[in-house]
Amino acid sequence: MTPAAVPPVGARIRRARLAKGVSLRALARDVGVSASLVSQIETGKSQPSVSTLYAITTVLGISVESLFDAVETAAVPPAAAAAPAARAPVLHALAAFAADPGRRIGPVVTPGEREVLELDSGVVWERLGHVPGTDVDFLQVTYRPGGASSGAGGLMRHAGTEYGCLTSGELILTLGFEEYTLRPGDAVCFESTTPHRYRNDGAEPAVGVWFVFSDT
Repeated sequence: MTPAAVPPVGARIRRARLAKGVSLRALARDVGVSASLVSQIETGKSQPSVSTLYAITTVLGISVESLFDAVETAAVPPAAAAAPAARAPVLHALAAFAADPGRRIGPVVTPGEREVLELDSGVVWERLGHVPGTDVDFLQVTYRPGGASSGAGGLMRHAGTEYGCLTSGELILTLGFEEYTLRPGDAVCFESTTPHRYRNDGAEPAVGVWFVFSDT
């Protein structure tokens, strides 16, 4: 499969952070990770885990959906690039990062047309479609053997309501104080503000279709 091109996640996070006027250290503090990790994510030296990605987008007030939108941007003039505190690129960055509300993906998306995000800890998101004016993450999610939504083992929580159906493999869901083993055909639904974590303890990839509806 040859996935559709998706701009580097780190570069888009950096644009959003600068557009919001948030320093790298402040973002790291609010997310609860090191400034070094945020820097590595922004420069493409490291990929965020699912939990870190949701934490970053929550702090910046942006949607995960917007990370997929491949909006081409003009190069920032050298003078502006050399002065990160300058406000001149802010409006440009906001326009560049924001999801295009008129951009429809579908109504039919073939496997070769999917936009793909490779995340840390063995997780892959493939975008299955988008209807303009909606704030829904419609994804095929793959947890490779040993993959998890949080590499550090912590639980995550974020805005929205989560629906998912596992199509192959096995996936362990920790939801609050309960733990469930999901097998092909099993479905889940819960408020995403409930602390949760997914992990694949098996030898085969765990694949499913997930919807996360933002209600903020």
